[in-house]
Amino acid sequence: MAVTIKSAREIELMREAGKILAVVHDEMAKALRPGMSTMDINRVGEQVIRDFGCTPSFLNYNGYPAAICVSVNNEVVHGIPSKKHKLREGDIVSLDAGVCYKGYHSDAARTLAVGEISSGAKQLIEVTRQCFFEGIRYAKAGNYLHQISAAVNAYADRYRYGVVRELVGHGIGSSVHEGPEVPNFRQRRRGIRLIPGMTLAVEPMINMGKRDVEWLDDQWTVVTADGSLSAHYENTILITDGDPEILSMR
Repeated sequence: MAVTIKSAREIELMREAGKILAVVHDEMAKALRPGMSTMDINRVGEQVIRDFGCTPSFLNYNGYPAAICVSVNNEVVHGIPSKKHKLREGDIVSLDAGVCYKGYHSDAARTLAVGEISSGAKQLIEVTRQCFFEGIRYAKAGNYLHQISAAVNAYADRYRYGVVRELVGHGIGSSVHEGPEVPNFRQRRRGIRLIPGMTLAVEPMINMGKRDVEWLDDQWTVVTADGSLSAHYENTILITDGDPEILSMR
């Protein structure tokens, strides 16, 4: 997949897509409660996306059947929403959403608590979020891509968490997945040099237990092999001459 450098116009469209996606996540977080189904939360997210005149980036992408990936507890990513799967007090749920605005995408994920959760689950969510911010400290023009990867890995290692290797972050723009791949684990090579105008989706996927994952029979849902909890945190960022700009946060 080619790495694209975005023009000023393209960046402006991606900024707008990111602002809308931030609202989508805010509205889903407000709606989240025990007893609702994972399909209910998908409906909330899709409705907000369409209310802005946008389309969901993930719906029918490579056959994925929903607008929002809803992954609960030991589901790492790509959980398929279901009317039958009811959220319960103490669950943690990853909501991964994408917005397409005038042909340009934004992509972001948040892992949220359903009611009161355990202190261990709370720490996992906080550490996964911080892994993202540790990584993007290196997301500056002149640095190398895999400095981001190493920083994410190093922070997760402090807590002896497993860093998923089978799935990675990515470039983003007029396609929801573009080059380059953005791993969350250390690489032997330093990767490409970062240039202003690159747009990346940086997305740590961190397991409370070991890093190993499996795919369910639906061919989409990824789960931890040992049944441990998993968290996911992602934003779309823009490489600039200075600090990176996070496009998918208010």
